[in-house]
Amino acid sequence: MTNSANSATRKARWATLIAAGAALVSLTVAGLPATAAERTPAPVTDTARGGRPADGIDTAALAALMAPGSVANGTMVRVGGHGGVRWTGATGPLSQDPEANFRIGSVTKLFTSAVVLQLIGEGRFTMDTPVQEILPGTLPAHWQPITVGQLLSHTSGLRMPCVEFGKDEHPTPEQVIAHWTAPGCAAPQYPVLTQQYNGANYFLLGMVIEKATGRSYADEVQRRIARPLALRHTYSPKAGDGSLPGPVLADPGEIDPWAWAEGGMISNAPDLERFMAALLRGRLLKPAQQRQLFTMPALSVGNTDRFSMSGMMRSEVDGTVVWGKTGSMGLSTSGVFATERGTRTVVYSLVPATKDRTEMRVHLGRLIGAAL
Repeated sequence: MTNSANSATRKARWATLIAAGAALVSLTVAGLPATAAERTPAPVTDTARGGRPADGIDTAALAALMAPGSVANGTMVRVGGHGGVRWTGATGPLSQDPEANFRIGSVTKLFTSAVVLQLIGEGRFTMDTPVQEILPGTLPAHWQPITVGQLLSHTSGLRMPCVEFGKDEHPTPEQVIAHWTAPGCAAPQYPVLTQQYNGANYFLLGMVIEKATGRSYADEVQRRIARPLALRHTYSPKAGDGSLPGPVLADPGEIDPWAWAEGGMISNAPDLERFMAALLRGRLLKPAQQRQLFTMPALSVGNTDRFSMSGMMRSEVDGTVVWGKTGSMGLSTSGVFATERGTRTVVYSLVPATKDRTEMRVHLGRLIGAAL
């Protein structure tokens, strides 16, 4: 990727650091009219157990929604659950390889959160431990204490950054945080009055992981999650490694992985499905930390995008509650969602054709609804 393209990616990422992006929202999808593009069936790679779609998956609706059109130029969807993959498909310019790799953007936060919750379960610190105690000198001395739990749940009160990136800057995590803490930057809201999605929370959590363990964030993700679950396509790239190994789902150009613990990881659909199922079924966390996955902070009430104490997004699609995370990086928008016990999982990645956030929300709601 050229310097100008990398610069554009950084600017786009900067915007998503303080807004949730094209997130799935609470909505009822049943009564929404289909667009002309959605009524046109799309060629898909249709794979299901026993050669037949599993009960509950509206494969005709999925095929129609995945047709390249005004919302997306191409889409990949993988539906799983107990017993393994139930349906998978890809349209448009996206790779037909079901194991194709892609940059998962802010879905990375689920891995960061899982590692932090494991460390809490080990007694390294608690949800109520101020980050200033773990990372002394990282935040301005006059700031009020910000706890690990507040970082996880986006209730830290952190505001907008006050320093922009340089054109060719490849910032370290410490340099990213400096964009919020430089002289002249506003202190976090105190008392905190609302839940506000902010990527800076997860840069700080990545730094907490490294400080508490004495190992790199990438190593901890591998040691605690990727290797135990045999996630062979899932990793956090080294600084400066902008490559994306093949097979590539879409967007093969180089992108600097500076987003790190906030949004820099690479994975694929089978790995994300396996990770999400393991997370929700209690294979990664102790019971006390498992409960944090589904506990909603009071400050999330009334928000369009709502996040649990673990930072997992809670959404409702046609009466069914699902949990997960969306993410964007480069040309792609992706996500993984599942029912609370992981009985049904949905992984998607698409190349948007629209910048209309509401239009994308509605489309993703339909997509998840058809998969459920």
